[in-house]
Amino acid sequence: MQVVVGSGSVGSAVALELAGDGEAVRIVTRGGSGPQHPRIERVAADAGDAEALLRAAEGASVVYNCANPRYYEWPTAWPPMHDAMLRAARANDAVLAITAPLYGYGHVDRPMTEDMPLAAETVKGRVRAKMWQDTLASGVRAVEVRSSDWIGPRYSLIDMALPAMRAGRTVWLPGALDVPHTYTYTGDAARTLVALAREPRAWGRAWHTPSVPALTARQLLTRVAALAGLGAPRLRAYPALAVRAAGLWDRVAREFIEVRYQHDRPFVMDSSLVTSEFGLTATPLDDAVRETLRSAR
Repeated sequence: MQVVVGSGSVGSAVALELAGDGEAVRIVTRGGSGPQHPRIERVAADAGDAEALLRAAEGASVVYNCANPRYYEWPTAWPPMHDAMLRAARANDAVLAITAPLYGYGHVDRPMTEDMPLAAETVKGRVRAKMWQDTLASGVRAVEVRSSDWIGPRYSLIDMALPAMRAGRTVWLPGALDVPHTYTYTGDAARTLVALAREPRAWGRAWHTPSVPALTARQLLTRVAALAGLGAPRLRAYPALAVRAAGLWDRVAREFIEVRYQHDRPFVMDSSLVTSEFGLTATPLDDAVRETLRSAR
């Protein structure tokens, strides 16, 4: 039994990938949501409730952490959820496969590699760094797969920009338009997570999801527009002061201020190690964008 916690873009893709491979899958969410498939059982449970998750994960050989609490809840929501998943993995002698962002590295001045220290000074970065440190100290067999901002149908730059692009309006973005940034396709994150959860050589360390070469936001959205049959996008960046002002009344904007550094300077992830070690490669950009557009429709 493969247990997937979370039914967002990555969690759903992991569940479908596993089911397509003939695995029995149980996807656990607070409301019992998730993709429909004959091999996928959907279970409603609070991932922060250790006893409830222990029952939901009974018989698991792998527990996939694909959950993602609301941005502003990370400091309070992640610790009990992560502890519950560690407990469930330990009780079943299961592998814990963790979906993670790059926040733990903090401010960087070179392309990120897996051997860089987790030196984040932000609240969210310290939360994610501690989760991995606690995992390593737990004795649970585990692997962490880190990805950059998504190319995908939900919670991504494309998702943010597409409505205005389709309406022919100016797209306003909270970060710089012409700074190199790595973007990771959600399908590649799911495939990497599944592959490395099955590979004992991968356990006990973190890996980067294969991702296409870094692009600027302008380059990515210009390509999205071309593949969607839209005109060249009109893009503008909110001034930093405007983002800070929005944070006075919008909780998501307030949380973004802390990680805006990722969008104001080059934020590049090196994913060559997982390719050289396991032969995993990134989906070509156009294919990833086309699939995202199909999902968005």
